[in-house]
Amino acid sequence: METRTDDFYPTRLERPTPSFERKDPVVHSTDEDRRDGPLSEAELAQYERDGFLVFNNFLDPATVRQFRDDLSAYEDDDRILRSEGTITEPGKQEIRSIFGIHELSDRFDRLTRDPKILAMVRQLLGSDAYIHQSRINFKPGFHGKGFDWHSDFETWHAEDGMPRMRAVSFSIALTDNTPFNGPLMLIPGSHKRFVPCVGRTPEDNYQSSLKKQELGVPNDQDLARLADEHGIKAPTGPAGSLIIFECNTLHASNANMSPWPRSNLFFVYNSVENQLEAPFCGNKPRPEFLGNRTNTEALTPFERNHFQRTG
Repeated sequence: METRTDDFYPTRLERPTPSFERKDPVVHSTDEDRRDGPLSEAELAQYERDGFLVFNNFLDPATVRQFRDDLSAYEDDDRILRSEGTITEPGKQEIRSIFGIHELSDRFDRLTRDPKILAMVRQLLGSDAYIHQSRINFKPGFHGKGFDWHSDFETWHAEDGMPRMRAVSFSIALTDNTPFNGPLMLIPGSHKRFVPCVGRTPEDNYQSSLKKQELGVPNDQDLARLADEHGIKAPTGPAGSLIIFECNTLHASNANMSPWPRSNLFFVYNSVENQLEAPFCGNKPRPEFLGNRTNTEALTPFERNHFQRTG
């Protein structure tokens, strides 16, 4: 496959290539826009340095319970279980992820338009945004499998055609995150370097990669170097906690060997100025539930804020 001249982040290559410094800002807003939003200068500086922020008790317990009730209903809904956007654990029928959840759930859709969240997104991306991807992740007790180290941007760039690093992920815990139930792990500062990955991407790679990712995984040497330099963080906290992380921050999670399940809401905002092009791996685009190409108008907030940050 020939490298495109407009590809600022070549990846899925034939041979290992050294990592390099990112070519995009981390915080895209101007100084004036930075001040006009809920994130403080200290929080913006931390996001710029680490590539993520953590807020405990972002959603109140009553709202979390409503989402958990929705989750239980989805597990018993044959229509959702048979959907292509529902991913099961490798070799099992236990649900791993349900994608496109903001189009299935009015409650989730309202959350993605919460004025405080959209104000944070504008501070970070410096523009209006739309939902690139959404899902609920499940990690059942004892049997929940882990997720290998990866940069979401590497996949979205190669397989969806996201041109630049101008997207941000929001992950809200629906269960307590403990050290034992496979919490999200992140390498602070890793978002400042892009690690090209090796291997040609087969057509419809998502059908296997969403169960177990083997392509788009950084090499051990780069991972070790970044972890040695910056360490690894695994934020824990009660249900309702929020983790905001930059699209190129390397992250992973261990298997859940505890009896306590872990589940979370996950939704990605992409700048309206960064809409998807042809996939840079040269394949056809992935399905819409993985990389939204159709409903890309800027999100607008509802008239009042249904979701209050309490901590």
